[in-house]
Amino acid sequence: MPELIPVLDKETILRKVDEVARQISSDYCDSDLVIIGVLKGAFIFMADLVRRLDIRRFSIDFVRLASYGSASASSGKISLLKDIETDIRGKDVLIIEDILDTGRTLNFLHQHIAASAPRSIETCVLIEKSERRATEVHVKYICHKVQSGFLVGYGLDFDETYRNLPAIFNLKF
Repeated sequence: MPELIPVLDKETILRKVDEVARQISSDYCDSDLVIIGVLKGAFIFMADLVRRLDIRRFSIDFVRLASYGSASASSGKISLLKDIETDIRGKDVLIIEDILDTGRTLNFLHQHIAASAPRSIETCVLIEKSERRATEVHVKYICHKVQSGFLVGYGLDFDETYRNLPAIFNLKF
């Protein structure tokens, strides 16, 4: 049975979500903003974040990408399983992602989104983990930095399990 080692508690996570939401609200107060969540991992983080934004109008859409499957390490091959449906041409785009690990997924998504000619593209991640970074990616908003570990909880999963945990844990196999 895998062991769950606490990394970030619920209160710590939500304090940082509040702080980042204030910064995003300030940066995009007069913007034509489209927020794009990366499914499935970012859905809990994104829901908490957008409820804390002090912006009158913005659109929400989702993409779904895959690079892990049922493994504990990225395959390196990115698959686009669901694309956005919103016209983002000339709009500001904010990508919401659960974790920046190797950087390959966000690099792929940035290139994909850029092809639709938005006015700007920025990214907000719940966790920046540098241990396996293979590609550098610019991320404007980072909630938490973690050096290493296989993280689960608060939307992050292992083989579609553990997403429901209210905090973030290192899953020790």
